[in-house]
Amino acid sequence: MRFSGPDRKIIGVLFVLAVTQVIGWGTVSLPAIIGRQIAADLDMNIEAVFAGSSVLYVVMGLWAPVLAKGFMRFGARRVMMAGAILAPPGFLLLSVSTGPMLYFAAWVILGTAGSATLTTAAYIMLNEVAGRSAKSAIGALMLVTGLSSSVFWPTTAFISEAVGWRGTCLAYAAMMVLVCLPFYFFGLPRRASLGEAVSPSKPATGPTTIARKGTFALIVTAIALNAFVTFGFSAVLIELLQAKGLPTSQAITFGAMLGVIQVCARGLDFVGGGRWDGITTGLVAGIGLPVAMLLLIVGDGTYWTIVGFILIYGLGSGALAVSRATIPLVFYDKDEFAKATSRIALPLNLISAASPPILIGLLTRFGSPALLGLAILCSSGALLILFLLSRRRPSVEVTVLQNA
Repeated sequence: MRFSGPDRKIIGVLFVLAVTQVIGWGTVSLPAIIGRQIAADLDMNIEAVFAGSSVLYVVMGLWAPVLAKGFMRFGARRVMMAGAILAPPGFLLLSVSTGPMLYFAAWVILGTAGSATLTTAAYIMLNEVAGRSAKSAIGALMLVTGLSSSVFWPTTAFISEAVGWRGTCLAYAAMMVLVCLPFYFFGLPRRASLGEAVSPSKPATGPTTIARKGTFALIVTAIALNAFVTFGFSAVLIELLQAKGLPTSQAITFGAMLGVIQVCARGLDFVGGGRWDGITTGLVAGIGLPVAMLLLIVGDGTYWTIVGFILIYGLGSGALAVSRATIPLVFYDKDEFAKATSRIALPLNLISAASPPILIGLLTRFGSPALLGLAILCSSGALLILFLLSRRRPSVEVTVLQNA
């Protein structure tokens, strides 16, 4: 891995972000494991419980344009610290929820905190530190953060069995205070000192704007369609596997295996280094999603079909996560990356918010074929748009990749 600037500081930042992103995404994935417990306790249907994740994404998306100015003015470290302070009250409110009003209010708080701490914030932090090596840094981070479900799905199941879902929420509130906040405060560099080390005075070698009309819309559409599938499946995968005949314990085991496979896929892209950009990664990985869905449809729930689905889908979705994060680097230079990423975050989070309740509704009312059919349409559409984007690469792309 080739970084510009002080490698040790970058590695330290990667470690801090790896730990906190695994915790951040793992703790907000509660409905995937204990959704039915929450539904029974609060007298809500399962679709409404999964809509809590939708509220999270909507709020994160709505805050993204506002926080773009905060990231540019104060730097990612201060914004992430503020988010870590706000997250515990969200989990506390969730733990004392007695009905839909408090339940969804808790997700509004968690969404606000997530907008300041989760994926977009981490990428902006890495861009501040790594500059033109941001793609390599993001790929390295994703090697670890893809394990959030593998770590926290079994963890959530274990803790909830011991102390209930409310106790689990309290445990995760404590984790934000005792782990994430100190990591941000002590482990992330202050923007000014490290910004000088990255040598921002050097002229940008990459493109500063998206030149061709409609390209930004294509980027957003491709990212959103793939996110609709992958974010939605992360929420409903356990329910889908159960619908295919697996007992709960096996479904959770397969779900945990998925995270490991996704990390392996991200590792392949990481090993590729500067030879691949986000569009190339998306084209290769995007083929796997419709293939995996078709396999699950025609396999009729046989054990080896499910194994094949987990393997193919895991490799494809894992690489697509890298693609979503790095496609903007093809069209934007360092100075514009934070602004572009924040602009993309709004539609991305809105479509991701719509995905879990739509997919769980299709699954519970019409069965797995309806869910899988919609996933095939979305992933195939994204693949076509990525092909169109591949024809719009800026002419300076080769220079950027050589200097990465």
